[in-house]
Amino acid sequence: MEEQTEKAYQKQPTIFAGRQRVISKAKKNKKGTRRYFKNVGLGFKTPKEAIEGSYIDKKCPFTGNVSIRGRILQGVVVSTKMKRTVVIRRDYLHYIPKYHRFEKRHKNISAHCSPCFRVHEGDVVTVGQCRPLSKTVRFNVLRIERQKDQTGG
Repeated sequence: MEEQTEKAYQKQPTIFAGRQRVISKAKKNKKGTRRYFKNVGLGFKTPKEAIEGSYIDKKCPFTGNVSIRGRILQGVVVSTKMKRTVVIRRDYLHYIPKYHRFEKRHKNISAHCSPCFRVHEGDVVTVGQCRPLSKTVRFNVLRIERQKDQTGG
């Protein structure tokens, strides 16, 4: 079991591990194991890795106990150094009335990134607001638009 990497036993609280009989309406993935997943709504599809994967993440919007409500934002990933957390940069223009011009500003947002996503720096991600997950994290990654490869000559 590759999902058992923590000291505490990792399990989905909605699935009973000691199940003896089989009910036909249970959600099963292709491996035949029972797994809890949900549709977060708002037009976001549940990733295939969330349905078929074996990871355990209680803060995942697709397999955990987190609901998406409030703001939906987009930004560029600038850091993936934290465990299951990414830093997103949002650029915007601020108007200075005295000079009738705009200046560039930015904000950094920390967002939880579920293991069903493979995020790299430079990717454009869509995040949704949720309840506070830690001291600084209030958003969850919902979708990724991959960065095009810039290495071609």
